[in-house]
Amino acid sequence: MGRFIKIIFFLILSHFLLNLSFAKAQEKIKIGLLIPMTGSNKKIGESIVKAVRMAVKDIDSDLIEIIPKDTNTNPEKTLKSAIELKEAGIKIVIGPVFYKSLLYLDKIRDLTFLSLTNRTLDLPSNVISAGINSTSQFNTIKKFIQTKSIKKTLFLTPMQDFEFEINDGIKKSKIKVFKEHVYDSDPTKLTNQIEEITKYRIRKQNLEDEINRVKNSNDPNKEKKIKKLEQKYSLGGLNFDAVMISDFNESLKSVFTSLLYTDVSPKKKYFITLNQWFDMSLQNETDIQPLYYPSINKKNFENFKEKFFKEFGLYPSHLSLLSYDLVGLLYYLSLKTDLSNVEKIFKNKNSFKGKIGIFDIKNNTINHKLNFYKIENNKTIKIF
Repeated sequence: MGRFIKIIFFLILSHFLLNLSFAKAQEKIKIGLLIPMTGSNKKIGESIVKAVRMAVKDIDSDLIEIIPKDTNTNPEKTLKSAIELKEAGIKIVIGPVFYKSLLYLDKIRDLTFLSLTNRTLDLPSNVISAGINSTSQFNTIKKFIQTKSIKKTLFLTPMQDFEFEINDGIKKSKIKVFKEHVYDSDPTKLTNQIEEITKYRIRKQNLEDEINRVKNSNDPNKEKKIKKLEQKYSLGGLNFDAVMISDFNESLKSVFTSLLYTDVSPKKKYFITLNQWFDMSLQNETDIQPLYYPSINKKNFENFKEKFFKEFGLYPSHLSLLSYDLVGLLYYLSLKTDLSNVEKIFKNKNSFKGKIGIFDIKNNTINHKLNFYKIENNKTIKIF
């Protein structure tokens, strides 16, 4: 009789555990989404919402539930919306988008934010930067420098808030720096600064002195030599092999223009910069080519844009692709462990392959394994 009761108890317990496991498997994966739904950045928020919808559709699971809330790109509004997400039982949030929106989020316990910012310094303890940070970029640049056996790289960084992020990325990647200079982006000051950095006036004076020397010499071929010298802009070698410019958009182009003016050519020295998100305008700047930079997987990005356009009739921002991948990342992690234990998830080492590339997760940090590209002859070419 006792044995029979034990068998019945075992069957009931097994049935209960099976149902519990099934119920747990059917629990909704609730993900908060903090994006600007109003204000000047409303269009960015709308694009992200569309990308997240597309990700949920592609994953094809009824278990994912996205709860969007507005930030208005305002710290106070962001805090209010984050509290609402916590009250709704959310444990993890994609967003906010912008660094300024993170200001008050350390006030909220038991809620983790995967911000789309690429800033990594001075973040609240419950915020993980999911953007393409400087460390990820310098790790990739370091690989290129080693591949090409570049010995002396000159680092140029603009005088702005991002300067500290650049220095942190250089330090963490352990990339070898020959010399580092901080410049003022003001166009009225920039050229003079680049002249000093590249010792242009000395090299220009060297040329004038050499022309005068040849003129006053008894060299029978001096006319030919003078004519050849007069075709130059300066004389004297540059003591670096590559120049790395941590800048973007028109400011980046201004630095390149100043380098060309001071007779520093991309045909003789490697011109390297940070992730430019395949800025098409750079392809038209033939004077600064070849130009090298790290970025996400270009083919995947183009396929994503094409698919997004077919779905919604407009092209997405790069932040949309990042948010698309983060939905996939969280779904992938939810299959491995309970998302409510967020602290453990992002401390353990994990890798996830998304559209952007590979996410490497460890110690509450997300780094990206990027590709490396060259712009030359109006084309963007993948190097690795």
